Amino acid sequence: MDMDPRRLLVLLAVARTGGVLAAADELRLTPSAVSQQITKLERETGHSLMVRTPKGSVLTPAGLAMAEAGEEIERALSVARTRMESGANISGVVRLGGFTSFVRTVVIPRLPEWRSQYPQLQIHIVEDDFPALMRLLRQRQLDAVVVEHDSTTAGQLSLGAGMIEEPLLDEPWRLVVPSGALLTTENVDLGRLPVPWLGVNSSAANSAVLGRLRHSTGATIETVHQYQETLTALALVAAGEGVAIVPTLALAGVAHEGVDILDVPGLGTRRIVLRRFDGRRRSSTPVDTVARLLRESAAAFDTRSAS
Repeated sequence: MDMDPRRLLVLLAVARTGGVLAAADELRLTPSAVSQQITKLERETGHSLMVRTPKGSVLTPAGLAMAEAGEEIERALSVARTRMESGANISGVVRLGGFTSFVRTVVIPRLPEWRSQYPQLQIHIVEDDFPALMRLLRQRQLDAVVVEHDSTTAGQLSLGAGMIEEPLLDEPWRLVVPSGALLTTENVDLGRLPVPWLGVNSSAANSAVLGRLRHSTGATIETVHQYQETLTALALVAAGEGVAIVPTLALAGVAHEGVDILDVPGLGTRRIVLRRFDGRRRSSTPVDTVARLLRESAAAFDTRSAS
C-alpha cells in the first residue's frame, strides 16, 4: 500500500472535529482541499474511509484504522520535535569522572543514544580511583564524579564547600569464593571461611565492608594480596588464593569461571552517588542534563541480572 502519510493527518483532523469544514478550519485549508486529500487517500488505500451525514462526517472502520495510524504519526513527530528542541538547547562539554564498573556498565552503553539525543553535548569520561577523582573535582578539572560508598558509611562522609551529592544506585555486595570451596552456601559464617580474604585498596568502598565485618563478627580478618580491579579479584579467587567482596555491578558482562557468587546476609549494599558543585544559580546546565541521564540509566539497570 503506497500512500502519502500526510493525508493521514488530514483524516485525523476530520475524525477529531467531526466534519470537513471544521477540519479545514483547524488545518487552515479550504474545504475543497480537505475533500481532495481524503479522496486521494481512499484511492491509495482502496477503501471508503468517510461517510457524510447531515450531522457531519463519520469514519468507516477502515477510516478509523487509518486515523489511528495518523495518531501514531502525530505522536512520533511530537516526540521527535521535543527531542530536537531540547537537544538543541543543551550544548557544551561535561567532564565526567567515574570508577570502572559504573562507567563500563551504565555510562558507555548509553553514549550513542545520548549523542543522538543531544548532538551539541559532549561527555568526556575520566576513569580513576576515588582520591584522584575528588582531587580533579575540587580543582574544577572535572564537572561531576560518580563515586561509591559502603551504605553504612555514606552519611558519615563530608562534602566540600558548595558540593552536592545525588543518589544514583544502591546494589548488594556479593561474596565471591573459589568454586566448591564451601561445603554449603547456607548460613555462611563470614568469620570462619576456609580461605583468606583478598585485600583491596583502602580508598575502595569494599574496604569499608571488611572493616565492618571485623567489628560485627569479632573475627581477626587478615588479608592476602591487594587488588584494585574486579577482574584481578576474580582471577585470584578462581586460582584459590582467597575470597572477595565484590559489588554486583562489577560482575556484569565478565566471566565467572572458577568462582561461586553468593548472596550473604550481612554484607550490606554499595551506594553509588554523583558529586558535583551546586548549579542552582542557573535554571538548566549541561551538567544538569548529564545528571538526569545518569539517574535514568542507573534506574534502568537491573542489579538482579548483573551476575
